Amino acid sequence: MTDDHLFVELIRRRLSVERFDPSHRLDEATVRALVADAAEAPSSFNIQHWRFIAVRREADKARLMEAAYGQRQVADAAVTFIVLGDAAGVERLPEVLERAVAEGALAAERADAWLEMAQELYADPALARDEAIRSACLASMVLMLAAEARGLASGALIGFDPEKVRREFAVPAGCVPVMLLAVGRALEMDGARKPRLEVDSILSFDDGRGLER
Repeated sequence: MTDDHLFVELIRRRLSVERFDPSHRLDEATVRALVADAAEAPSSFNIQHWRFIAVRREADKARLMEAAYGQRQVADAAVTFIVLGDAAGVERLPEVLERAVAEGALAAERADAWLEMAQELYADPALARDEAIRSACLASMVLMLAAEARGLASGALIGFDPEKVRREFAVPAGCVPVMLLAVGRALEMDGARKPRLEVDSILSFDDGRGLER
């Protein structure tokens, strides 16, 4: 099977899991590898707005489960990531651009233009927050596929109290809790994939007509 077919199979076999094996553990190297893969996601101006808190200790997962309204998968998964979007990420852009120029990935003049544009654009708090959430979501999807490729299961959760997460965990200032992402070994998999909308109901070519409800 070719690599492209393997990737399509990976996408289509991925399921969101609610029941994890609570005895399963992931070592730190695997957690780091998952986040390294997630960090290959695209982001505006390569700001890389994503941040992750990997919650693995039982007591910490219990606190996080309470903030997630008792959803059991938060505590049973080997690791539950608190995925954050850094709305102040543009502040680190000079460092990112300096490295890109040093490694020959970006011309110095273009880097200067990027910095000026990004600082002007994300001076708007609403735009900065929106971009942080977008980028964090892109990275989360890559992380889920990276987990699937390693034979792991995952489940994304948006049902949690963001302010309680802020209080209970050291969420940096300026960061937005975007989702919780549980990763581990599935306790059971029934293989039933929920149906998707037909392509013709979500795709329009060229002018947008045909997408009306």
